[in-house]
Amino acid sequence: MGQDYELFITNMKKKTGIDLSLYKEAQMKRRLTSLFKKKGFRSFADFYHGICRDDKLLDEFLDKITINVSEFFRNRKRWEILEKKILPGLLKENRNLRIWSAACATGEEPYTMALILSKFIPLSRIRIFATDIDEKAIATARLGIYPERSLEEVPDELKKRYFVREGNLYKLSEDIKSTVIFKKHNLLADPYGGPYDLIICRNVLIYFTDEAKEMIYKKISNALTIGGILFVGSTEQIFNASRYGLAGVDTFFYQKLPV
Repeated sequence: MGQDYELFITNMKKKTGIDLSLYKEAQMKRRLTSLFKKKGFRSFADFYHGICRDDKLLDEFLDKITINVSEFFRNRKRWEILEKKILPGLLKENRNLRIWSAACATGEEPYTMALILSKFIPLSRIRIFATDIDEKAIATARLGIYPERSLEEVPDELKKRYFVREGNLYKLSEDIKSTVIFKKHNLLADPYGGPYDLIICRNVLIYFTDEAKEMIYKKISNALTIGGILFVGSTEQIFNASRYGLAGVDTFFYQKLPV
């Protein structure tokens, strides 16, 4: 199984540009083994040949490695810190913030950012870049239609103003949707662009090896403006932030230091 998986990693990197060796091995192997067995394959080699023949299977593979679990205002207290403590400082320096929501899954995160920003500046001036490796997730994000459970933490005032209920689903207003630009992006391989005033990268680094995390933190730091903020997930505290030219300003918020 070891060599079988190693060959699968090599083949998938050639085919998709995704380097599975940078994901935690035991976790990823377990997840993919469960998928290929469910699909009737007996080995990673068979699974790879199946993926080459069937685009739908490739989509399922991408779904499996990305874990698109999200909701609006996930860990709401953190978003409150962003709104009350972090954003006012950033907006004082610059009213036209450049914001990147990395590994944004189905869009709840960048849209949450837009909902919060709408309290400070006109929607016409909000531009948020949002990226994910999974094109299917991005297509869902662009639609902007969500189940009720995704909106449990959305304040009533924002829900009334920016969502329309359609049966058991909620449709996000075009005004909010137009503030976010979605694009496919591989955190492990593609350029980061920038400079950004705020980068939101939450609940994705837990799936990567320490080596991959280090590479990502360095790239994120390089993509931030001096004084820019990185917002990470609730299990992703950076214990050696100064190594990346960052300093903690609140729990799960890090600021880029002057060189």
